[in-house]
Amino acid sequence: MEITDANYAEYANSGQLVMIDFWAPWCGPCRTIAPVIDELAKEYEGKAIIGKINIDESPEVCDEFGIRSIPTIVFVKNGVMLGDKLVGGASKSALASKIEMFLN
Repeated sequence: MEITDANYAEYANSGQLVMIDFWAPWCGPCRTIAPVIDELAKEYEGKAIIGKINIDESPEVCDEFGIRSIPTIVFVKNGVMLGDKLVGGASKSALASKIEMFLN
């Protein structure tokens, strides 16, 4: 799911857990983690929103989170960031553990 400056608030304030992957098409590590993000989106469909923000196309949200390197993953619920930013690659199991922790 593509999250943008235009629709970020709608997702962030939806009451659901939102996992956001800040990425760019020119970023090698971002392309490496993309299949993991896609798998998690399918597995958590209906339970959490798993989306991506292209940093080149949505600078406002990037500024809001202080994104300085990519990939960076954040978790948001009710407009509030939960926990710390995950900078760099993360394993599927590590991301799933974070999702489960924030869902419960």
